Amino acid sequence: MSTQKQTAVVTGASRGFGRAIAAALVANGATVFGIARNGADLEAVREELGDGFVPVVGDATDEQLAERLLAEHRPGLVVLNAGATPHLGPVHEQTWESFSTNWGVDARQAFVWTRAVLVQPLAPGSVVVEMSSGAALNGSPLSGGYAAAKAAVRYLSGYAADESARAGLGIRFVALLPQLSPTGIGSLGVDGYSARAGIDRETFLARMQPVVTPELVAKAVLEVVADPESAPEYVVTGAGVKPLDR
Repeated sequence: MSTQKQTAVVTGASRGFGRAIAAALVANGATVFGIARNGADLEAVREELGDGFVPVVGDATDEQLAERLLAEHRPGLVVLNAGATPHLGPVHEQTWESFSTNWGVDARQAFVWTRAVLVQPLAPGSVVVEMSSGAALNGSPLSGGYAAAKAAVRYLSGYAADESARAGLGIRFVALLPQLSPTGIGSLGVDGYSARAGIDRETFLARMQPVVTPELVAKAVLEVVADPESAPEYVVTGAGVKPLDR
């Protein structure tokens, strides 16, 4: 599916991966409805990207918002990227509220939009990209329930792909699992894990090379969207995308 003249929805579009994904889509001719809670941040993105970016101020976990946008705009691409900043600390220093933060945002928004896509449903040939994380494979002991929430996103993508096939909907679901990035939310993780390892940030980053950047993640989205024979899920590293065997 080409992004040329496509309508796309990107959740969590005001920063980090979501902002870079929106920028790459607009640059490739798509009209992007970008969702985030902070209107000022979204307006800054619109000023940068122009009329191809349509800011939508709202909560990505809102079922009515998801149903309305899908019904009104019938996007050919939905990128489920919204997520909360996890509380950093080992498990014994967490509360249930801090531990479950990413369940209430990352996993919930993925569930809400995935369900809405299947129920409406979107048109055959539509693509849903679900942003999981490398933490879903390797764990993240300083991030509370973050890794488990991202694992739920990964499995939800697989469940939805099965349901699409069973019902003959022709909707493609792809999960991307980016490795730790030193930008955005990932920057906090780099600080936390470098301290945990007893090394400075620069040394830790040197061991991560080549690092994942928002631009590389956006490039990965464009690649999998353009490939009708894409794998169901990919790990995203600083060297590119790699299909993941379940």
